[in-house]
Amino acid sequence: MKNEQTNSREGGSSLGFLLWLILATAVSYLATARLDHYLNLYITGGLLLVMFLTSKSPDSRIMRVTFITLSTFMVLRYFTWRTLYTLAFTDWPSFIFALTLYAAEVYAVSICLLGNFVNLSNYERKPVPLPAEKNLPTVDILVPSYNESPELLEATLMGVLEMRYPAQKLRVYLCDDGGTDQKCESDNEESANAAKERRLTLQKLCQDLGITYMTRARNEGAKAGNLNSAFHQSEGELVVIFDADHVPTNDFLEKTVGLFNQDPKLFLVQTPHFMINPDPVERNLDTFGRMPSEGEMFYRVIQKGLDFWGSAYFCGSGAVMRRSCLEVTGGLAGETITEDAETALTLHSKGFHSAYISTPMLSGLSPETVGTFVVQRSRWAQGMMQILLLKNPLLLRGLSLPQRLCYLNSCIFWFFPFARLVYMLAPVAFLVFGLKIYNANGPDFLLYGVSYLIAVLTTANYLYGRVRWSFVSELYELLQSVYILPAVVSVWLKPRAPTFKVTPKGETLDKDFISPLVLPFYILTVINVFCIGAGVYKLWHSDLSSDRYPVGITMFWSVFNLLILLCALGALMERKQRRATPRMPAQIPAELVIGDVVYPCRCVDISMGGCALVVRGVDQSEILRTDRAQVRFKAIKNQPEVTLNILLRSATTGEGHGELQVGAEFSHKTSEERRIKVRMAGGSSVRWASFQDRGGSKMGVLGSFTNLVGLGLKNTAAHISHMFR
Repeated sequence: MKNEQTNSREGGSSLGFLLWLILATAVSYLATARLDHYLNLYITGGLLLVMFLTSKSPDSRIMRVTFITLSTFMVLRYFTWRTLYTLAFTDWPSFIFALTLYAAEVYAVSICLLGNFVNLSNYERKPVPLPAEKNLPTVDILVPSYNESPELLEATLMGVLEMRYPAQKLRVYLCDDGGTDQKCESDNEESANAAKERRLTLQKLCQDLGITYMTRARNEGAKAGNLNSAFHQSEGELVVIFDADHVPTNDFLEKTVGLFNQDPKLFLVQTPHFMINPDPVERNLDTFGRMPSEGEMFYRVIQKGLDFWGSAYFCGSGAVMRRSCLEVTGGLAGETITEDAETALTLHSKGFHSAYISTPMLSGLSPETVGTFVVQRSRWAQGMMQILLLKNPLLLRGLSLPQRLCYLNSCIFWFFPFARLVYMLAPVAFLVFGLKIYNANGPDFLLYGVSYLIAVLTTANYLYGRVRWSFVSELYELLQSVYILPAVVSVWLKPRAPTFKVTPKGETLDKDFISPLVLPFYILTVINVFCIGAGVYKLWHSDLSSDRYPVGITMFWSVFNLLILLCALGALMERKQRRATPRMPAQIPAELVIGDVVYPCRCVDISMGGCALVVRGVDQSEILRTDRAQVRFKAIKNQPEVTLNILLRSATTGEGHGELQVGAEFSHKTSEERRIKVRMAGGSSVRWASFQDRGGSKMGVLGSFTNLVGLGLKNTAAHISHMFR
């Protein structure tokens, strides 16, 4: 029988959907009203003021619904005006480009409205305590692997073994798709030998750790096929999946398994993917730790909204699934290359439920270069397009209407490359070729267009301000658009053609270099500079004030495009990264032991490779007299006191008076030491949540823009300097 929390959420989501539907119908009707300019101006200003005041009020269901209703009205009001009054036929080239721009705006409005719907309620689900040990379900942990290093896999597997759960109820499987019979028997002798060596190495690793090594005959079905092979050879009541670079915290099972005892139809508990290294944009612009990471918008806001509507979906890792539900579909779905979302969609359509817990309980690795980042996102885009074409959520039987809208939102989001490039190139049509692509006068554009932009920016800041700076989405989408658009088009031409590509992880970059993906962005930059020049020429030679208005607006558009492009060029200047194991902040009381002398200290950052210690009351020469030492981490909460051997590598003056910051590299002597290191570096859910909350206050729209532009200009200068060198 479902618990009260689930009943309450489902009742709330049904009521919320009914309310949203009534309000959407009402505002759609009101948005069609054509009013006197002065009355329209007063109403527009008043609505924007109410939106602003509501956004500053304490968050509550009433305030949230009020704000989203006003936002929806402003969007529909603009779209109605845009559709009825700005599309005029003058000549065929102008009309074709006008319709192309309109199609991009249809996409933008659709995403805005669906986003408002998804985020109508920010549902925060709480973990359920585990039952008595005798009632605990058996759990199989599956860790799929393809080409990851043994060192990376060892860290993940040790993290898995550190999870608190009765050993007799837990089985761990390494699912190796890099050592299959097919690979070991390859006609290419070098490849075959590499696969055989990999299989032997990983078999030895699994034997040392006391877990089960699995492989299969052939590499069929990519990741889904690999996991399904292991699924059919295991028998635990629950199945947990961790990617090869995702190290769980020790409370992962404690906070997820209990939910399955509350709802017999629950098939999934999904958790966030928390990344401990900067993605290439964060690293190249030097924003990691200051700007919210790119994934936080999805995992800290959108998934909560999806959970409210019963649509939280499987994200490929960090998930617990019920075996009996998966058996209904014969395992993970594999018709598309996004087996995770496809599996969730299929099981939702069969009446099963999902849950999302927003506490970060694993630490993973982001792609290290823009190139690998684009590879990853191209796979996601193609997979969601396949789901839209092959499993259309609007037509799939068994889904509720809110679930259909939620999945539709997740699928059509990946049309952003089309819209982003249209917005980037639209000024060319008007400023360079003189095409009439937007038929509006100044007062109307001010009343409808500008107010719409203000409403959209205010809405984005209200819903996502704590997890996404304004205009950062534009930057990330632009960087992907040039390369994802062909990938998306290819799926529409051949929906079953895409193949799964593994995202490389754990790369190191020995030197700075300009990304090989940069050429299209040079071209776009030149185009927008030329557009601005053409606009200046038109303004200078125009005698009519009516001509100056559209030219000025379009030039402003081009300047904005140029500033985002400069940020993109800064992000495409790849920065060297020699540390393969990224360090994360920590505050762990410790002692530095050198010989017989003990120095009180604290650990201020730690990784799988080493740590930084802040020591008081000791000088630099005394610390570096020897390179070998030990660090003794004090007991905190559920963690006992532990000692690790280290090599001292550096000593610099600390930030406080009389402090010395000491850099150390771990020097393992036993397998147990390696496990302790993983336990300490793998963090805890409290530590990861604390890191996410480091920037808890919102940054305003203007502050976000100036900050981002400053970073873009600074790093573009470095890009140009490196290019000429």
